[in-house]
Order: sequence, then C-alpha cells, then structure tokens
Amino acid sequence: MSEPLRIGLLGAARITPDAVVGPAHELGHRLVAVAARDEERARDFAAEHGVERVVADYDALLADPEVDLVYNPLANGLHGRWNVAALRAGKDVLTEKPSAADAAEARAVHDVARETGRALLEGFHHAHHPLWLRVHEILAAGELGGLVSVEAVMHMPAPDDDDPRWSAELAGGSVMDVGCYALHAVRDLAAHVEGGHAIPVVLSARGEERFPGVDGWLDADLDLGGGVSGRIRSSMVAPDVDFRLEVVGERGSLSAPCFIKPQLDDRLLVRVDGAERVEHLGARTSYTYQLAAVAAHLNDGVPFRTDAADAVVAMELVDACYTAAGMAPRRPTT
Repeated sequence: MSEPLRIGLLGAARITPDAVVGPAHELGHRLVAVAARDEERARDFAAEHGVERVVADYDALLADPEVDLVYNPLANGLHGRWNVAALRAGKDVLTEKPSAADAAEARAVHDVARETGRALLEGFHHAHHPLWLRVHEILAAGELGGLVSVEAVMHMPAPDDDDPRWSAELAGGSVMDVGCYALHAVRDLAAHVEGGHAIPVVLSARGEERFPGVDGWLDADLDLGGGVSGRIRSSMVAPDVDFRLEVVGERGSLSAPCFIKPQLDDRLLVRVDGAERVEHLGARTSYTYQLAAVAAHLNDGVPFRTDAADAVVAMELVDACYTAAGMAPRRPTT
C-alpha cells in the first residue's frame, strides 16, 4: 500500500463506523481527528473507534494540517456547504451521497473542486464491490443479449419521525436517502445500451410526501435510449428492506437480491437461455472496497468513477425525478 490516508471525520454520524472506521482499520489508514457539534459525543466516538484526537469544531478539523482527506456524513442539506469548505481548505473529500442538496449546488461544488484541484469523491460504495463489477462484465460480454430493461429497488422501513432524513430543512426524503442509489445503478448500467442516451431521461414519476416537502416514496420511469426502459423504486415507508437489482435482456436476466450491500447477500442470480446459475462475489464490505479505491485514486491516480462531475449528473436526475412527480427539488440548509 502507498502512504496511509490521514482522515478527518466531520461529525460522529451513525454511518461512519461502517463507511470509514472499519475499512480504515482494516486497510491501515489513520483516523486522525473527529469533530462533532457535541464535544462529549465526539470524545466518546473517538475512544470507541480509535480516532487519534478530538478537535473543537468542523472549522478546526478543516484547518488541521495532518488531515488530508475529509469524510462528510452530515445531513444532506449540509453536504454542499462543508464539501466546499473542505475543498477550499485544501482537503480531498469523500462525501456521503448525495454530494449536495440539488443540482445547482452540485455544480457549485464541482466548480470549487476544479478551481482548487482537490478531489471530490461521492460515496456510491456498491460500485466498487466485485458483485457490481461482475454485473458489468456479464453485460459487456453480451451474455443476456440486447438489454430490455433495468430496474433498481431501494425500499426500507420508516425511520423514527424525528430522524433528520424526514426534515425538509435538511433536504431529506426517500430519493435523497436511498433512491439516489437506484438512480446511480440504472444510470451506470445504461452504459451497456447500444445507441443509448449518455444520461437517462426521466419520463414520469409518482410519489407521496410523508411530511411537507419530504417524500416517503417515489417511483420513476426512465428512457435509457435504444428502446431500453429503466425504473427506480424508492421508499422509506416500506414494510421490509428490499435492495434489489433486476436486469432483463433478450436472452435472459440477472438479479442481485441486495446489490447495495452485497456484504449482507453476495448472490448474483443469472438466467440465460433457460439455464440458471448463482454466483457468490464475497462478503467483504463494499465500504472497504470503496476506501481502497479512494486511496488508489489519491495515491496513484487510478480513476474514480463518482467524482465531482459525475455528482452533478446524479443530482440533475434526482431533481428531475422530483419535478416529474410534482414535488419541489430539495434546497441547501440555510
């Protein structure tokens, strides 16, 4: 491995142990500092997870000369602001998805990344796991024949009513939290559509707000070009977890029962010309593969697919889904 990453953590979010802490310890990277709104919470987090020190606030973390990479797991409406602040402080950034509250803010973050020459990397972690790479291999080899449809489902039970994901001010909602994964999946696989659109087109969408300005669920139909259809199904009010990918081709189909977290179910079910097989792609976490890819990009220049430019397209599609469903796109937290 090249030089260890020196990571600073913005906040003590519940996703951080899975997304960064565990992978950093496994791969030999340093957790240099953490800052949180509640200093006592930050100290407890540091003690539990092996973070070297606690700093006073977010600004202090960005000013820390030992921090090279900032991980941003804050609420959606705060992502853009602190991504910009970290970039301007000379740090590279691994941001939780979505990278911003709307497309306009994503474009602003992109411009700052280009201006500063720092990396803005968006955390669609599943895209680095062997399961996802294997899906691409199968489609690239033409095993399924010409594509017919791609559907990604991201359903989960409702968080508590006071969860930040239900806050309009913090840019919450099902598409912001889980549906953006489904949009990424469909868009990424659309690259295998012969004569397809560079960016899928949102044809229609329908959904329902659980709280004012915050969608509980939203489904959208997309045109991938070349006669291929796409669909996303996003919900934070479902009875059960369902994180499923379904791809249909002229000769067969493939499905991944838990494409977003293959560490929980690493099966890939492939059916071609009437024959079925199950492939297992490994239970090492997608977050570990993601952090390895971040290090390879920052240390060795290996391309990273979900960069600042890609993040703009991701948010354009999120905004388009909300607009098509008659809902207002989210806005940055003021």
